[in-house]
Amino acid sequence: MDFAAARKVMVDSQVRVNDVTDRALQAALLAVPRERFLPAERAYSAYAEIEPEIAGGRKLMLARDLSKLLMALDARPGETALAIAAPYAAAVLARLGLEVSAQESDAAVFDVVGEVLAEEGVRAVTAPLSAPAEGGYDVIVCEAAVPGRVEAWLDALKVGGRMAVVERAGPVGKAVLYVRGQQGVSRRELFNAAPPMLAELSPLPIFAL
Repeated sequence: MDFAAARKVMVDSQVRVNDVTDRALQAALLAVPRERFLPAERAYSAYAEIEPEIAGGRKLMLARDLSKLLMALDARPGETALAIAAPYAAAVLARLGLEVSAQESDAAVFDVVGEVLAEEGVRAVTAPLSAPAEGGYDVIVCEAAVPGRVEAWLDALKVGGRMAVVERAGPVGKAVLYVRGQQGVSRRELFNAAPPMLAELSPLPIFAL
């Protein structure tokens, strides 16, 4: 399979047509080998409009949705970023010139993506996803959906920092952008999206007798 050609088709047909106009972001998406974020036997599915599994239930976000999230972040070279359950996003941010850490709770994910992350200059951190590794980040992003506002993640942002996530309580979620200011945190809704829920942050089911 010609992955470079498939990558170009992905950017042309899934990214540019969805109002992702940032040329640096488009170039990063063209450069990062998305197929290497999947096991070899599933690499062929990297550029389809699906959410293929990396390992342990972790999936790649649709290129359309992720590119829109990343454009909303307005990431700048030299900034620090934390990609939570988002190894592919971590590599794209690194290509944009950021200093990036990728946080996963399941080491099986890094068994698949660890080599390519190292090549992209991304630091891999294995830790529970409910508590970000360190803090003082300019940018935080997640490729999975969360059930609502995650205060621990927002606390890891510095003043002026931005966080882009999908909040989902039903079949369809809402991508949102948070910005930390001197006086608090603002929230802006961006677009509809429905990536898989992040299991660690999903509320436990309540059974009534």
